[in-house]
Amino acid sequence: LTPAQQIIKIVNDELTELMGSTNARITFSSKIPTVIMMCGLQGAGKTTHCAKLARYFKQSGKRPLLAACDVYRPAAIQQLQIVGEQAGVPVFEMGQGDPVEIARKAVLHARDYGNDILILDTAGRLHIDEELMDELRRIKEAVQPQEILLVIDAMTGQDAVNVAKSFDETLGIDGTILTKLDGDTRGGAALSVRAVTGKPIKFVGTGEKLDNLEPFYPDRMASRILGMGDVLTLIEKAQSTVDEQKAMEMAKKLKEQNFDMNDLLEQMQQIKQMGSLSQVISMFPGAGKISEEETAAGEAQLKKTEAIINSMTKRERERPAIINPSRKRRIAAGSGTKVEDVNRLLKQFEQMQKMMKMMGSSKFRRAAKRGRLF
Repeated sequence: LTPAQQIIKIVNDELTELMGSTNARITFSSKIPTVIMMCGLQGAGKTTHCAKLARYFKQSGKRPLLAACDVYRPAAIQQLQIVGEQAGVPVFEMGQGDPVEIARKAVLHARDYGNDILILDTAGRLHIDEELMDELRRIKEAVQPQEILLVIDAMTGQDAVNVAKSFDETLGIDGTILTKLDGDTRGGAALSVRAVTGKPIKFVGTGEKLDNLEPFYPDRMASRILGMGDVLTLIEKAQSTVDEQKAMEMAKKLKEQNFDMNDLLEQMQQIKQMGSLSQVISMFPGAGKISEEETAAGEAQLKKTEAIINSMTKRERERPAIINPSRKRRIAAGSGTKVEDVNRLLKQFEQMQKMMKMMGSSKFRRAAKRGRLF
């Protein structure tokens, strides 16, 4: 290792240690249900992350139940029902009743109906006050949750640290969920919250979709903070979004040089399922060198390309060579782009096909085996 690499390794190891060394898991009860009490201030994304967490557990083979214990915020119950439906998870609610009683009844309901995880969406406030904390204390005493998770907006900076400290001193939280976490630029919140509370960060919210929730890995976050990427998370995301059978079919098409615009569109849509372009790029080593303007330009170009392909007929996607000037004008008008944009895409696709043809040639494969490509 060079001196510079040694310094980076030391800093990386220290950052990992500061954030908890290993991935902290949820503590499950030996008897159902495992009760997870979610708390936090308004605007941190608590209700949405209740649904995200429920969906995460459902995908792991669990049978979660959401409970609406926020009876103060207008439409809070309705919001939980909406996100619960989107996540495919049932919601227990009793209207505008006593939150402590609702929590008790929710535990009984989960036990009776075989829900092995119960997630309580408790009330938040615009700021911490004694009334809020007293209610949360009473809910804790009533249901004895296995986990108390604090949802914190990572973008609030120092406020996130103050909120974490107050909730931990009052409730004794078991961990945190950091929302709106942007890998390398807002890693400071992850460092500070862990250092102040001594409690692990268990999950991070990385986007608005219900799938945008990831277990927190200190070593991966340290790598992202240092601009070294997070390849393991990237691989996991790819494995969870890419259909293995389709991937094999696509590989066969590439080998036989039958790759067309339909396949290109499908590949782009699979990448979108992994998250926004900025989220995907942030997982690559050296991502810190790419500016926000460049990422935004790339995002815009992807949308433009998708619009152009969607404006083509099925036959045009299968045989781009038939796209004459008249068809180009129609495609440009239908996609809200210019003819030059259509020409550029067709040229790029043509170059891509030439490259695939070259890679499929026996001469190329023989050269690759001998290591004499260049």
